[in-house]
Amino acid sequence: MFGLGTPELLIIMAIAFLIFGGNKLPELGSGLGKGISSFKKGIKEIDETSPPDA
Repeated sequence: MFGLGTPELLIIMAIAFLIFGGNKLPELGSGLGKGISSFKKGIKEIDETSPPDA
């Protein structure tokens, strides 16, 4: 995943924890997950409604 290993991901998560705090991280994760799922749903709807190339 983007050439990041376990140590790098742990450092990123630790920095995010320090910046946002423990109470805000679950809210951020939930919002990010909802955003990604809605993006995927939108892409799927576009693919279903577009006519096939002839």
